[in-house]
Amino acid sequence: MGHAALSGGIRVIHSDTLRSKKVNDRLQKRRFRSRLFERICAGVTGLAVLILALLLYDVFVDGYRWVDAQFLNSFPSRFPEKAGIKSALVGTIWLVAFTALIAIPTGVLAAIYLEEYAPQNRLTHFIEINIANLAGVPSIVFGILGLAIFVRFFGLGRSVIAGALTMSLLILPVIIIAAKEAIRSVPNSLRLAAFALGATRWQVVRAHVLPSALPGILTGIILALSRAIGETAPLIMIGALTFVAFLPESPMDEFTALPIQIFNWTARPQETFHELAAGGIIVLLTVLLLMNAVAVYIRYRGSRK
Repeated sequence: MGHAALSGGIRVIHSDTLRSKKVNDRLQKRRFRSRLFERICAGVTGLAVLILALLLYDVFVDGYRWVDAQFLNSFPSRFPEKAGIKSALVGTIWLVAFTALIAIPTGVLAAIYLEEYAPQNRLTHFIEINIANLAGVPSIVFGILGLAIFVRFFGLGRSVIAGALTMSLLILPVIIIAAKEAIRSVPNSLRLAAFALGATRWQVVRAHVLPSALPGILTGIILALSRAIGETAPLIMIGALTFVAFLPESPMDEFTALPIQIFNWTARPQETFHELAAGGIIVLLTVLLLMNAVAVYIRYRGSRK
């Protein structure tokens, strides 16, 4: 009996040892795969950053000597030494201003309705899915839509307002999604506490939900406007001019924008115009980086409150 019990105990210990060894082997394999995946991701990220840095360096080397006061205050010209981005820069400001006036109220109000007022049924779910899908639609599709509806059907022509309406369609899904996520992140206990004190739904939204969600909403708005500034395809589709020696004075005037001007210069065979395009890219990147820096600052300030 004693010998049998001892043998059984040895077998149990041996079985436990084998099982423990298998578990350790599996853990080591998982750790190896995890480290390998981490290094692959780090390598791919480093490669992408390196390629981006090389591109930015090439643009900066070609264009930095053209960026001066004359470049910013001169109209386009067929002579490279006299050419500038004044009309394109002012046109971009007009375009972004009217795009913001149209897209921001519409996008934020739509997000408020979908999150706070709309019944959670199949129709609401269908609308939300399609908004998410629209955020991934290529910008050229919005350009074709703007050409068909705003330029031709409504007869707005190649005006600032036609470009702004087209760009508003482009960035509306981004603003709605960002605003919805910011509103959704507000704790529900805040709403319930306000309701318990007798506040109406609009008072809850206005006094509690929107102030808490404002940093996220503003961040999404700035990122959406940053996308609008850098888009070229929709503006080409609606017929934005490539050579403008005047400044727009009303929303119905024709215009050009920085991406269009850069595209025009890169299409020319002379090397000097390519350097001018690099200078325009530097100005455009500076504006985009400033806008994104503002978004980061707003997010940082909002997270500390």
